[in-house]
Amino acid sequence: MAVQQNRKTRSKRDMRRSHDALVAANPNECPNCGELKRPHHVCGACGWYDSREVVSMVEEVDLDDEAA
Repeated sequence: MAVQQNRKTRSKRDMRRSHDALVAANPNECPNCGELKRPHHVCGACGWYDSREVVSMVEEVDLDDEAA
């Protein structure tokens, strides 16, 4: 089992961690509905990608009204 020989300094530890920071998302506006979406992904609100509908979205159904 590997055991370190000498203690790493705070400087070396922090230099190693300098690339671990999370980058902020870069959302784009959907040209169809105007919602924010990830670039090169299907819009989650309307199901459109590249000026065409690729996922048909079903309107929400209120189950309480149908059951009664």
